[in-house]
Amino acid sequence: MATMFPTDVDFPAGRHGERTVWEALRDQLPDEVVVWYSVRVLDGAREREIDLLVGWPGVGFAAIEVKGGRVGRTEEGWYSSGAGGSHRIEDPVAQVQDARHHLTNRLREHGVAAQRAVAARWVHVVAFPAMTVPPSWEMPGCPRGIVIDQVDLDHVAERIRAAINLHGTGHAPPDGDDVRAVAEALAAVLADRQDPRTRAREQETVADQLTADQGMILEAIQHWRRARIIGGAGTGKTWLAMEQARRLAGRGERVALVCYSRGLARYLERRTRTWRRSERPAYVGLFHDLPVRWGAEPGGDDDSDYYETRLPRRLRELAAEMPPAEKFDAIVVDEAQDFSDAWWPALLACLRDDERGGLFVFLDDGQKVFPRQGQDPISLDPFQLSKNLRNTKQIGQLIGSMSAVAMIPRGLPGPPVRVADVPAENALDAADGIVAELLDQGWEPGDVALITTAHRHPVQKELVEGRGWDAYWDEYFDGEEVFYGHVLGFKGLERRVVVLCVNGLTGDRARERLYTGMSRATSLLVLVGPRDLVESVGGEGVRRRLTSAEPM
Repeated sequence: MATMFPTDVDFPAGRHGERTVWEALRDQLPDEVVVWYSVRVLDGAREREIDLLVGWPGVGFAAIEVKGGRVGRTEEGWYSSGAGGSHRIEDPVAQVQDARHHLTNRLREHGVAAQRAVAARWVHVVAFPAMTVPPSWEMPGCPRGIVIDQVDLDHVAERIRAAINLHGTGHAPPDGDDVRAVAEALAAVLADRQDPRTRAREQETVADQLTADQGMILEAIQHWRRARIIGGAGTGKTWLAMEQARRLAGRGERVALVCYSRGLARYLERRTRTWRRSERPAYVGLFHDLPVRWGAEPGGDDDSDYYETRLPRRLRELAAEMPPAEKFDAIVVDEAQDFSDAWWPALLACLRDDERGGLFVFLDDGQKVFPRQGQDPISLDPFQLSKNLRNTKQIGQLIGSMSAVAMIPRGLPGPPVRVADVPAENALDAADGIVAELLDQGWEPGDVALITTAHRHPVQKELVEGRGWDAYWDEYFDGEEVFYGHVLGFKGLERRVVVLCVNGLTGDRARERLYTGMSRATSLLVLVGPRDLVESVGGEGVRRRLTSAEPM
């Protein structure tokens, strides 16, 4: 099934033909193909529109003009007929050819990558989904090969491929990078006419597609029993960790998928429940819940010695007593930078074979927000993830300026980062007001998270104390209300819009907290707090990036 931009279209009245062709393309084209609906290009005061644009890696681009109803041509020109009679219409071939010409001219303005995509194979096509066109039909400038009729819709993918191959212009088929370059350029061209949620959905679609492409890394290590994967925020580590656990379980191994943060653990639990039973890990959740499941006494949240010393020691003791059937063939650890030195021997003790058992760790030292030290027991050179996939280009560039390793932002262009420069003591009230503004601007409550860096928001305290952690996190995943959280508990998670309330940044981990908090927004980041503090903690790279921020 093709990737559609936007993912859902509310077709206006009288556009049934466009819906018919859109659905046929969506259902028949392969997964790697991208289809855009209603691509409009401004040329001075005149606006041109391509009804549907297809980007097919390895084949080419096709601009499609759709004409519903019965369409014909006489010596006087083109006409459309229906219940209300006949009327003259613009030449659909000239119309789509002209729109394609102006679109490619605009794309050339968006850098070398888009220019390369324009040089690839392109064709224009006309679609008449409500009528049948004889196979022998042809007219000057419009061979039958660039016409799709009602019958052709049953094999529209083949017709698009044939049209590009037989009638397309350009040097060579585009590759995946060429299609992504067009996607990025179109996002910039179309930004002014799209509502924020549509742009956010497009960013998510591209992010999901790019993240899934990371699966090739797991192919490279499929025969390894130990691996360390390092990547900055937004590089797709959590997806890779889950996918590795799924693949191992699917091969018949008994797998544990563990992490440290409650919210991330709840996410892993909910996602893995949707998998086929044969692919589900035997244990999914918090590292420190595993020994409790095996018989350890629960501890209090404020007892650090319990979690840092006594619990890992108790896990080793319990693991020594466990029959092999209860232990694991492989353990996958997400956000492994949170694990202390005492936890690693305890984890290894949970393997059926602590020498040859599988251990796969995914981490980002830039998000080491807790004051503990730990080094995983893997001596092999790590795999380095260098592409930010989950954030818009603007957010990716901002957090990339804080990363210890170079990161390449691959997300779509999005709105500028916004900054409300207020004292730390006023940040919470200001952040509440900005959330209200965002809702007035068209964002849904479930799109927005208000994340604090110091004291927790009163709403968060009330929800946790009144309903418990599981219900608190389930409300987040239900995605219907504004989420109130803290940067320490939001690692590995994301929302379209994050209002990062900088109500304090102190201590040795201030930089890590800022970096982690900013990276949780996929489409729009709003920083609320003292700007000089953000720039001081973030460094010169953040200061430079924020020169293009939008004040609030």
